[in-house]
Amino acid sequence: MKKVKHKCFISFHRRDKDEVDEFCQKFSGSFIRRGLLMEDDIVDSKNTDYVMRRIREQYLKDSTVTIVLVGKCTWARRFVDWEVQASLRNPSASYPNGLVAIQLRNSYKKLPSRVKLNIDSSYAKFYEYPTTNQSLSNIIDEAYYSRYNYQELIVNPRERNLYNRTCEY
Repeated sequence: MKKVKHKCFISFHRRDKDEVDEFCQKFSGSFIRRGLLMEDDIVDSKNTDYVMRRIREQYLKDSTVTIVLVGKCTWARRFVDWEVQASLRNPSASYPNGLVAIQLRNSYKKLPSRVKLNIDSSYAKFYEYPTTNQSLSNIIDEAYYSRYNYQELIVNPRERNLYNRTCEY
């Protein structure tokens, strides 16, 4: 039986793009990627409700799992917060995305606050860098099924990070 590849939205800090590209290349057989060609400010507006709607329409519309690739400063980037918030919204007649966080390096342990809230609630999980395509596929499958079975565990407050936080890279 052929394994289903899920469409995964990739959320990350722009300074980690090379590592993210390497991750996606290495594990290309495990998922169909979404969201890699975005610019730093993917939607040019100060209206956060508008930005959230555009993120859903342009980048999340057909994804089922959001993977947050955790680098040194991922926690500080406002668009990561917004992408995760948009991923966890339950649009009418649909399901929210499953959510998973993966370390790009073992030393990267600080999570974006919205991701941490969902790990603490048991909706999402935080993993070290996978070693095989199969291990990543298993991680993605688990996140995919959580969107159906554990929606009540989602913690998605309305407040958003309005600014990037300071992080020394």
